[in-house]
Amino acid sequence: MTDSSSELSEERAAVADACRRLGGEGLLIGTAGNVSVRVGERVAITATGAVLAALTPDQVTVVDLDGKVVAGALRPTSELDLHLGVYHRYGTGAVVHTHAPMATALSCVLDELPCIHYQLLSLGGTVRVAPYATFGTPELAESVLTALYGRSAALMANHGALTHAPTLDKAVEHALLLEWACGVYQRAAALGPPRVLDEQQQLAVIEAAVARDYGTTHPVTPVQEGTR
Repeated sequence: MTDSSSELSEERAAVADACRRLGGEGLLIGTAGNVSVRVGERVAITATGAVLAALTPDQVTVVDLDGKVVAGALRPTSELDLHLGVYHRYGTGAVVHTHAPMATALSCVLDELPCIHYQLLSLGGTVRVAPYATFGTPELAESVLTALYGRSAALMANHGALTHAPTLDKAVEHALLLEWACGVYQRAAALGPPRVLDEQQQLAVIEAAVARDYGTTHPVTPVQEGTR
């Protein structure tokens, strides 16, 4: 182990920034939750017991893909094996685990969050709820990894939520989107049974998004002289 502060220094700062943003949005409470980003054979991950909304880069530990600490003075989160499992199985770039209020509430009552809004297709559609298991255990990691198949997000029964993406910024966006969708579902369910988009409707959204390059900015085409 080394205490080198230079190993993945930019990534450690980015993880701390992400935690403070998620804390500001109310998705990370106290020490509950964890965030990581992978660079090659190294992972920068939050330390156990750190207050995430006020996290500093020195509270982010660097480990290898076997979980060995290679930089930092603090032990990594108890959910380290879960993060490493996501990297090993899905080859992703960043993982965000929160105890966000709406996501956690729905994880206590639903078996899945249905695709009630087309933006959930950004996460793969219906969000599965992984069966409950004690935090930090291999059983929990396997449960969540199974629920993530073909998805960028999963709810964790009576626990919280997890998202992943190729980049840390995108994983954070996924976490925010998931919490928003959970809030929409909760409000809709209070009024009546929420309508769910069927497969044909979902496919139409995907086709429209591809055709329009949805989600990216586009410059206005200049008007040519003489064509007005």
